[in-house]
Amino acid sequence: MTAGRDPLLRLLRLARPLRGQLLLAVAAGAAATSCGVALLAVSGFLLARASEHPGILAISAAVVAVRALSAGRGISRYLERLASHDAAFRILADVRVRIYRRLERLAPAGLAAFASGDLLARLVSDVDATQDLFIRGIAPPLAAALAGAGAVVAGVAILAPAGAVLAAGLLVAGIGIPVFAARATRGAARRIAPSRGHLAGTFTDLMAGVADLHAYGAEETALAAVTAADADLTSHDRRNATVSGLSAGLSSAIAGLTLWGVLLLGVAATGDGALTRVPLAVLTLTALASFEAVIALPAAAVQLGQARVSARRIVAVLDAPDPVREPSSPRPLPAGPVSVRLRGAKVRYRPEGPAALDGVDLDLPPGRRVALTGPNGAGKSTIASVLLRFTDLTAGTVTLNGHDLAGYAADDVRARIGGCPQDPHIFDASLRDNLLLARPGATDEQLAEVAVQVRLLDWIESLPLGWDTPVGARGAALSGGQRQRLALARALLADPAVLILDEPTAHLDQGTSRALITDLLAATAGRTLLLITHDPGGLDELDQIVVLEDGKVAAS
Repeated sequence: MTAGRDPLLRLLRLARPLRGQLLLAVAAGAAATSCGVALLAVSGFLLARASEHPGILAISAAVVAVRALSAGRGISRYLERLASHDAAFRILADVRVRIYRRLERLAPAGLAAFASGDLLARLVSDVDATQDLFIRGIAPPLAAALAGAGAVVAGVAILAPAGAVLAAGLLVAGIGIPVFAARATRGAARRIAPSRGHLAGTFTDLMAGVADLHAYGAEETALAAVTAADADLTSHDRRNATVSGLSAGLSSAIAGLTLWGVLLLGVAATGDGALTRVPLAVLTLTALASFEAVIALPAAAVQLGQARVSARRIVAVLDAPDPVREPSSPRPLPAGPVSVRLRGAKVRYRPEGPAALDGVDLDLPPGRRVALTGPNGAGKSTIASVLLRFTDLTAGTVTLNGHDLAGYAADDVRARIGGCPQDPHIFDASLRDNLLLARPGATDEQLAEVAVQVRLLDWIESLPLGWDTPVGARGAALSGGQRQRLALARALLADPAVLILDEPTAHLDQGTSRALITDLLAATAGRTLLLITHDPGGLDELDQIVVLEDGKVAAS
């Protein structure tokens, strides 16, 4: 997608491979509407002509036409819906894939600007809203133009003044009222999608923190916030619904006035002898049926206004800047041992903000085991983020085997430098599935090997379902120590050359913490290790302990 264009036009570019389907939808929609108009016109001819008691042969063609138009209308409408919806769903699937791939590139540092609930709303609700571009924004207006033009031509052919009145009515109902509806709902349309995202974010926070809210008696405050967000969204929806209802009423009024105008002109022409009752019936019913082509356009205009705002929110994710710069020609990764070095490393998350790292030097030669300690905010996790290529340096250098780390593709770097974050995510799946994320082709023997290293195998084998035991959402069925050990096993199974463990004992009691440190040091023997911890205890077996304060090395 190209930045700077109208967001709906940018989404429309995705429809290029499916333009054949969209053209089919337009043709089928025009055919369905035209069949409906012609069906009523031919029915009027049939009834008026039958009142003259002609022979059966005189009306047999009209009888056949009524049957053919009835079938054609249903078939054409089905083809129009099938083609437009199929194209829309294929494009929306492509958009969701693009958003997810973009989120992969942005995570984790680039997602700070988006709340998790709001991101979910963009991925689901906003993408769903843009389907109106392909279902209501392309085929119906073009089909209405084609069918309406045909009805006007037929009206002019029968009685020119009546055809002109019909053309004026269709223009007002098909252009004037949709423009009015779009302008009247512009403000609400701009706020509906953000309000929906705010509601999703508020509700997600409520559900994620329900235990803490209950513990501190803050349920009513949280529910009030959700209620306020819902009321805000409802007020915007109510305005849209009011305008949509008013537009529908105006469309019906325009249709009625146009029909009266056509009828009066037709009756006058019939009285003057310029028109007979059979063409009068055809003209009147053609005018009545032709408004089927434009009756849905005001609601479509309202929906397209919302779709534009949703598309803009989608584009904001797709256009979010990369947190790290990818090289145009990535350097191939070294096959042998890995050595990492930081010299004068500086990081600022905002140009005017404080330095998260300020001139840090750190060496991680092959096999070296280093601990980073210090208070919260000292810069420990920032070093891990730099080494994993989640964050670029503002100044200084970081090298991998003597070459700039930024010269390697980020995904390649993470294949050699891996680890376990401070709050590892445990998926709502089985123990086996959570480990296989690190190495999908791992055998049961390899799973058992890493489970032994983190002292989980005896416990797993004691479970009735063994490796197939579900762990619950975010590992709710596991204890804190079991969750940390499972995450450590996953990191070991990935087998990176450099292993970074960020606060692996967070949220654990002192006894469990010391036991886990002892086990992970044994499990990572001989491997390059960077252990990030705020607790300096139990680190006697490491080669170096680096103490950070305010982004600087305070002691080593």
